Amino acid sequence: MMRVMGRAHTGTPRRARGGPLRDLFDPTTYRAAAYVLLTLPVGALVAALLTVVVTGGLLTLPLLIGAPALVGAVWLVGALGDLQRAAAGVLGVTFRRPVPASYAGVLAWLGAQLSSPVTYRTLLFHVVQLPLGAVCWVVLVALLGAALLGLSAPGWALGSVVPVVWNEWTVQPGPLAVAGLMLSGLGLLVVTAGVLNLMGRLWTRLVAALLTLDTGDEAARREVVALRRAAGRVALGDDLDATLADLTAQALAASSAAQVAVYAPDGTLRAASDPDPWEDLPGTPDPSGPALNAAGLPVPAPGEANVLPLPDGGLLAVLPVSAGTLDGGTLRARYRPGVRPGADELAFLLSIADHAGTALHAAQLIERAGARAGEQERARLARELHDSVAQALYGITLGAKTARATLERDPARTRQSLDYTIRLAEGGVSEMKALLFSLRPDALEEGGLIAALTQHAHALEARHGLQVHAELRREPDLAPDVQAAAYRVAQEALHNVVKHARAAQVWVSLTQDGPHVTLTVRDDGRGFDPHAQGRGTLGQRSMRERAAGAGGTLRVQSEPGEGTTVTLTLPVAAPGGRP
Repeated sequence: MMRVMGRAHTGTPRRARGGPLRDLFDPTTYRAAAYVLLTLPVGALVAALLTVVVTGGLLTLPLLIGAPALVGAVWLVGALGDLQRAAAGVLGVTFRRPVPASYAGVLAWLGAQLSSPVTYRTLLFHVVQLPLGAVCWVVLVALLGAALLGLSAPGWALGSVVPVVWNEWTVQPGPLAVAGLMLSGLGLLVVTAGVLNLMGRLWTRLVAALLTLDTGDEAARREVVALRRAAGRVALGDDLDATLADLTAQALAASSAAQVAVYAPDGTLRAASDPDPWEDLPGTPDPSGPALNAAGLPVPAPGEANVLPLPDGGLLAVLPVSAGTLDGGTLRARYRPGVRPGADELAFLLSIADHAGTALHAAQLIERAGARAGEQERARLARELHDSVAQALYGITLGAKTARATLERDPARTRQSLDYTIRLAEGGVSEMKALLFSLRPDALEEGGLIAALTQHAHALEARHGLQVHAELRREPDLAPDVQAAAYRVAQEALHNVVKHARAAQVWVSLTQDGPHVTLTVRDDGRGFDPHAQGRGTLGQRSMRERAAGAGGTLRVQSEPGEGTTVTLTLPVAAPGGRP
C-alpha cells in the first residue's frame, strides 16, 4: 500500500538557498533548456517519419506493399521511443531496460507489440511532443525576446535618433527609463529561468509517465532473487552490519531507487548502499535534520510506506523497520526525478525492511542469550571452584596449620599432615586442569583426549577418594568433534559413578582396534537395573545422543550389586582427518 504525503516542512532545504536567482545558477535549468531546444526538431522528425510511413502504408495497402510498411511503423514507434529515452538522459532520467524476449517470429513479435501498453504510451508521447514543444518554444522565445529587449535598452533607447511620438507628445527615453527597462529585462530573465525549470519538471514527469518500460517478469524475478538472498543472509546472521549492508545492496539491485539506506530511530545511519548515500544529491533534505527523524517525520504504519516529494523533483520512500516489539528505525529509498515507485516495488521494499527488522531482532536475541549464557557459565564456575579448588585450598590450610602445631612435639604426625597437604595440592592442581579442559574448546586439540582423561582421573582421586585405574596408552585417531563427544561421555559416566554408584574403584580404558576406538568406564558400585525407569535415565540419554552424533554406539551393562560398565565404540578418523 502506498500513501503519498505532502512535502515535509524541513525549514530551509539546500535547494532553496540562493534566493530568487537560484534558478539562474541551477544546472537543472540548463539541462531543461537543452531538452526543450531538442523537443521541436526531434518532435518534427518523429512526426514526419511516422506520418510518411503510416500514410504510405495505408495508401499502398491494396497493393500488398502497405502491410510490411505498417509493420515497419510499429517497429518505428519502438525505435523512436528508444531515441526519446536516450534524449531524456539530458534531464537526468534513466530507464531500466528489461531482458529482451527470445524471437519467435514476426507474427508473435507483432502480437506482443500490439498488446503491450508501452507501445501506445510511446505513440502518445510522439503525438504530444511536437505541439507541446512548439508551445514551449513560443513561450521561451517571447520571454527571451522581451528580456533581451529590456537588457539592450541602452543601445536602442539612448542612442535612438527617432523620438517616440504619441498624440501631441514627443517622448525621448532618458537614463531613468533606460534603467527601468534594464531592470525589467533582468526580471524577465529570472522569470525565464524559473519557467525553464518548470518546463523541465513538466517534461520529466511526462517522460516518466509515458516512456517507462514495463519490465514485467524480469522485475519480479529480480525481486524474488533479492528476497531469497536477503533471507539467506538474515538466516546466516553472522554480522549485523554486514547483513544490513547486504540488504540495502539487494534492495538497490532489484528496484529503481537511486540510493537505499537503513537508519536508526534517532536518525543515525546504520547501513547504506553507498558509502555516503546523500553526499552528491542536490536538493535532498538533510537526513539528520528534523524532517527525517522520528520526531519530525510521520512514522509509517506497519505494512505502509510514506512517499515524500523532494525539492529536486525526486521522491523519498520511508518504510518502517520493526525489530520485534521495538522500533528498529526506517528504511529509506531515494528516487531520482521522473522515477516513481509502483505498489509492487514498495511491497518489495517493505519485505526488505521486514528482513532488516528480523536481523535486528535476531541480533538483540543473540545478545541477550549471550549475556544469559555468560551469567550461567559464571554461576557454574563458581560452583565448580567452590566444590573443588576452594575445598582443596581449605584442606591445604588446615593441613599446614596442623603440621606447624605438631612440628616440634610430634614429627610423625607432622609428616602425615604434610603428606595430606601435598595430596590435596596435587588434587587441586588436577581439578583446575580438568576445569580448564572443560572451559577451553581447543584444549582437546592441543592436549589430546588422553591428557584430558588423565587430568579428570586425578581430580576424581583427589576430590572423592576413588581409586582410579586408568589404562590410557596412546592417542587414538579420532576427529576433533568425535574426541569432544568421547570426553563428554566419559565425564558423564564418571559423574554417575560419583553420584549414584557408591563405588570404591573405577577402571577407565581407551583402546584402538583397527577401524574402531573403544572407551570403557567400569566401577565396582552397587549397580542398577538398566531396563527400569529411574535416576540416571537423562544422563544415559545424553550419552547415547552424543555417541550417535559422533557416529558411534553406546552400551550400558549393569546389575544390582554387580557394578556398571559403560562401553563407547567410535569410528576412527579418515586419513588426513586429524587436526
